[in-house]
Amino acid sequence: MINALINVLGENSKTYFIFTRMMNGCFIFLMVWGVGSVFAFGAFAASVEIPAEVVQDRIRGGLLGHVLGDLNGLKHEMKYIAEPGQVESYTPDLAEGAWTDDDTDFEWVYILAMQERNTILLPAQDLSALWRKHINRAIWCANQYARQLMDLGMEPPLTGCIPFNPWSDFNISGQFVCESWGLIAPGMPKTAERIGLNYTHVTISGEPAQTTQLFDAMIAAAFLIGDMEEILDAGLAAVDPKCVVHQVVSAVRAWHKQNPTDYRATRKLIKEKYTHFNGATRDRNGFELNTASVIGALLYGRGDYVKTSIAAFNFGWDADNNAATAGAIVGVRMGWKWMMAQGWNIADLYRNTTRDCMPMDETLTRFGDRLIALAEKVIIEQGGKIITQNGKTFYQIQIEEPENLEPLPDPVEQFARLRDSMKTEIEEGVARGVSDRQRARAAYEAICLDLAQTLREKYPEPWAKALEALNGYPKVVGVLFFEADNASGDKLRQRAVAAGLKQPEKRVKIW
Repeated sequence: MINALINVLGENSKTYFIFTRMMNGCFIFLMVWGVGSVFAFGAFAASVEIPAEVVQDRIRGGLLGHVLGDLNGLKHEMKYIAEPGQVESYTPDLAEGAWTDDDTDFEWVYILAMQERNTILLPAQDLSALWRKHINRAIWCANQYARQLMDLGMEPPLTGCIPFNPWSDFNISGQFVCESWGLIAPGMPKTAERIGLNYTHVTISGEPAQTTQLFDAMIAAAFLIGDMEEILDAGLAAVDPKCVVHQVVSAVRAWHKQNPTDYRATRKLIKEKYTHFNGATRDRNGFELNTASVIGALLYGRGDYVKTSIAAFNFGWDADNNAATAGAIVGVRMGWKWMMAQGWNIADLYRNTTRDCMPMDETLTRFGDRLIALAEKVIIEQGGKIITQNGKTFYQIQIEEPENLEPLPDPVEQFARLRDSMKTEIEEGVARGVSDRQRARAAYEAICLDLAQTLREKYPEPWAKALEALNGYPKVVGVLFFEADNASGDKLRQRAVAAGLKQPEKRVKIW
């Protein structure tokens, strides 16, 4: 039995052809469609041929939707906490062009490096080198903390590992640094998830890594699926059923069904269920509230870009992030040409205001070109082809079903595993470190993994030197003592004080 559904959006949609064939006993669906048509694939789908211009248009649409949501959402960021916003109308606008913001510019740094090195999955040492060169300001929370750990010589994924980065278990970097990876893996959600995790693990792990898989799967699936509920199904298939993210998505879908025209009722339920950190950063900037807001915006927006953006603004909390993620999904569905035909004022600029030693003359068109070039590489690497038929270029894409690539780890087991695997190296660094950086890193890791007291008793003088070396990195000590208002940060500070590390008298300037 063939499980496929063709959803056609709009009266002007045009499907060029659809056919099936038997190959090695399996049904294979090949389809080419015009702008506005979508393809929902079932369990038997194996490959699809799509005009290159259609995929490219959807990549550019996803980028534009992403950037608009981010930059037009900035004025709503963190403005609606206790109550939702009251935005009633909105016209997307980039009259002065786009500019770098942390919802897009981390990915931009990676994208240029991926192009230059002709590599999709950049290795850890390259990632930390990119950060040290390019990402030194306009960074916060998990990203800021990870950047300081890199000065100690720590590399991803340790910089985003929960024992070492006290933001990494709840920060939304797992979602706002993920959208581009769905755009370069059209119709390939598993590949999108794999790429996304490579880059978001720089700063997060645990539940936020589930948001990476959720949203990358949704964006990749949106190239082929038209119905928003099915896109949400694709996202849920990509996360661990045991994780909180799965519960959040399921809860918001249920509340939407109960209140299909009253987003305020759903927003109230979200706030009541997921605001329980006494007003700390997690009650504004945690994955629970903001994942729920993206899902709510998509459901109440009903596939309309403007309505989705308004809903994302009004749900509040980190509204620019949420509008950017939701905007990328809807932007893929609508495409660049449709969006540009709406009469919105969009200047073709992407000004670099934040990233060191990066181009100063980027444009949205060139940004889109980079994504398209990487998407073609991903398509080929995953077994697809770029073919020409009757003078027209097509992408033959090997369709993937979403699945959970990285289950939610047990934090106790993860901590014990890291402790066992790193304790010999940490002890060596404390006792016989050959540089201040090695000693400082060893001291920091010993504090994080609760090895400090043992090493302090065993090596009193070397431990004192290791703490002295750690104090030689005031930005690291600064983020440890001043920049994490959460339970993980409190625990880490308690261990640091018990280990003999003194809190600085004042904060140091991080950037």
